[in-house]
Amino acid sequence: MDEIIKKLKEYESTEKSRWREEANFRRKNKSWLRHSQFIAMLMLDKMEELGLTRQDIASEMHVSQQYVDRILKGGENISLETLAKIEDILHINILIPATDEADSLPV
Repeated sequence: MDEIIKKLKEYESTEKSRWREEANFRRKNKSWLRHSQFIAMLMLDKMEELGLTRQDIASEMHVSQQYVDRILKGGENISLETLAKIEDILHINILIPATDEADSLPV
């Protein structure tokens, strides 16, 4: 038994686990994270349909691929400006459903 404990200690991380902080963050921000994950899934589906890569999206949005990666992980608090860019590039509706009412809104 001591030998097993010794081997386990060899693989023990020197850094303190952040799981509790991450769990508290997810609980506290559950509402907007749910929306962010939904948007990420919409984007991924449409990107696959259109044959677009993360780099293609980043280039069109004039942002880094790393930023697009963060959005597509579903944990990014996205601005309205970014949402509008995503809608325009992927031809999807995120902010306003595609209805006649949406077409009558002032621009």
